[in-house]
Amino acid sequence: MARTDYYHDPNAPTPNSIVVAVTAFVQDDHGRILMIRRTDNDLYAIPGGAQDIGETISLTVIREVKEETGIEVEVTGLIGIYSDPSHVIAFSDGEVRQEFSVCFRARPTGGELRTSSSESREVGWVEPDRLDELNIHPSIRLRIKHAMENRAAFDRKSVV
Repeated sequence: MARTDYYHDPNAPTPNSIVVAVTAFVQDDHGRILMIRRTDNDLYAIPGGAQDIGETISLTVIREVKEETGIEVEVTGLIGIYSDPSHVIAFSDGEVRQEFSVCFRARPTGGELRTSSSESREVGWVEPDRLDELNIHPSIRLRIKHAMENRAAFDRKSVV
């Protein structure tokens, strides 16, 4: 299913849903960031996805990172809550979602890098100084920026 992200775009379609989602900022021992290249919009991103019924939000992080990258993680902190109504995501099935995403910090505990045929066409550890070379949506760049600033989890600036 294809998706189009609208960010502060006056021509964005009107949302018809809100879904709880997560993203995970994962760094290895060398400070490299775990990144995927999404299959639905061809943009680079940190791993993440929607919460399933019956799942805690931290289990959502663990499951989504494993599904998209092959890497097993442990959640270690909260980076921020992102609910900007000016970020609208339109899917090819007609769903138009207002963003609601919780970004967590996690550390790798095992697994091996691999892609997911339905979610990630490329997976890798990226040096922070290479991020400018990648096509990353502004909303994901914001999460990475906040993570790199080591913001306090409950700092007012962490709720966007």
